[in-house]
Amino acid sequence: MTHPNGLFSWADLSSPDVAAGKLFYEELFSWTSEDQHDPAANLIYVLFSKDGDLVSGIGPQPPEMAGSGMPPVWASYVAVDSVDETVATVTANGGTVIMSAMDVMDSGRMAILADPSGAVFSLWQAGTHQGAERFNDPGCMTWNELATRDVGSSKAFYEAVFGWRYEEAEMPTGFTYTTFFLGERFNGGIIPMNEDWPAEMPPHWMVYFRVDDTDDAVLRLKGLGGSISVPPFDSPGGRISVVGDAQGGTFSIIGPMPTPA
Repeated sequence: MTHPNGLFSWADLSSPDVAAGKLFYEELFSWTSEDQHDPAANLIYVLFSKDGDLVSGIGPQPPEMAGSGMPPVWASYVAVDSVDETVATVTANGGTVIMSAMDVMDSGRMAILADPSGAVFSLWQAGTHQGAERFNDPGCMTWNELATRDVGSSKAFYEAVFGWRYEEAEMPTGFTYTTFFLGERFNGGIIPMNEDWPAEMPPHWMVYFRVDDTDDAVLRLKGLGGSISVPPFDSPGGRISVVGDAQGGTFSIIGPMPTPA
C-alpha cells in the first residue's frame, strides 16, 4: 500500500517503558505486537497490528527524554515522496527542524519538524515500511487534529507544504472547525485554541483512534491505569474523549454516537 504525498499515514508512541506501553495498548485496542531488534538483539521498535494489518508502533524514548521524566508522546507522520525536499519547503515557510532527516535502516527516511506556531509533526518517506495498512476501523488511526491559536497562518503553512485544501463549518458550540483534504480524501482537522484552553498549553497535533463504543473504551482504559483528560462528549463527527495511557501519553478516541434510549 503506497500512501500519497501529504497524507497522514502512520502514528507511533515514544515511551520510557516500551514493555508496559505494549501491554496497555494490546489490551485496550486488541492489537498484536511484533518486536523489532537490532543486530545486537536490543529491542528498537514494536509494530502493532489489528487483525494482521499494521496500524501503529511504539519505540523507546531517547535517554535524555526518559531521564527528564517526559511522558510518552504520540507522533503523527505525513507520507512524503522526499523527506529532504519537504524539509526544505517547511523551513522556507517558517517551520523548524526538530530532528534532521535520517534513514531508518531500509524501512524509510524520516524527520521531525515544527510548524511556525511550534506544533510538532513528523515526515515519512517509505522504504520497505509503507505505513499503516488500515484506517478508520475500530483500533485504527482515524483522524489527526491540529490545535492552534492562529488558524489562518496554520492553513497557509500546510497548504504551502502539503497542498492541503480546506473546508470550514460552524460548530454548535460556537467555533469554526476546519477540515483539511488531500484531493478529495479526508485527512484531518484544525481546531482553534480559544480562551478556554490553558494558556500554558502549546499548539499541538493530536492522533485519534476509532473505537466501537467510546464510553466502554473509557471504562476499560481506566481499568488499565489510564486517565481521562476530557470525558466523553458528543460532536458532529462522533463521541470523543481525550485520554492518557498508564504512563501519561495523550491521545483521543472517537466512536459512534450513542443510540437514543
